[in-house]
Amino acid sequence: MFSDQELLRYSRHLLLPQVEVAGQLKLRAARVLIVGAGGLGCPVGLYLASAGIGHIEVVDADNVELSNLQRQIAHATNSIGLNKGESLKQAMQALNPLVQVTVHDGWLREENADQLIAACDLVLDCCDNFATRYLVNQVSIKYGKPLVSGAAIRGEGQVAVFNASADAPCYACLYPDGVEEGETCAQAGVLSPLVGVIGSLQAVEAIKVLLGNVSSQSRLTLYDAFAGQFRQLQLSKDPHCVVCGKAS
Repeated sequence: MFSDQELLRYSRHLLLPQVEVAGQLKLRAARVLIVGAGGLGCPVGLYLASAGIGHIEVVDADNVELSNLQRQIAHATNSIGLNKGESLKQAMQALNPLVQVTVHDGWLREENADQLIAACDLVLDCCDNFATRYLVNQVSIKYGKPLVSGAAIRGEGQVAVFNASADAPCYACLYPDGVEEGETCAQAGVLSPLVGVIGSLQAVEAIKVLLGNVSSQSRLTLYDAFAGQFRQLQLSKDPHCVVCGKAS
């Protein structure tokens, strides 16, 4: 089932009772979609590749800029000008050449969202704008795909896991459609390790979902880096949600 190289590479996973051989096989068979290869997408991609996720797809239209290097840890100075998805792919495959990585140089839009999300087992929202988050959520609900959503700005970040089931909340229950676009990191700033913390948490939750662990679903985790505090809130389904409620 595993080559000698794989047994050695994933040996610390295989020792975990929550993973073992059966779980590592699930990870190898999984196909995930990362929307955004920036501050959150970089640690997500690196950790999922190192964990042995079999096929990882990355969507991003941006190119690497000098200002990205303060926090987007998969990109290097010699990556400036390169598409972020392609730069992340190179870093992931340098870390683990056994994983397959597909890059989509473009934005996630209505024209391609159905095809990309329907083909995956799980979606990681690592983007930085509400319009894309709403689209990711809507299409994930449509195809019943679990969604791990992350966001970070200034010194605060959050992670939420949505399982797309009939009785569970979705992203639009938490942030109803029509919420005004907030500040961006370019406007408000962001602490560089913060995105690493949030992206790492997203990777943890993605692996848990793929292994069948539902402990964090329908829960919002909030992190204040400057205060050094975590908080968790249980989320409730909005029966009037325009995406997943009875009116949808």
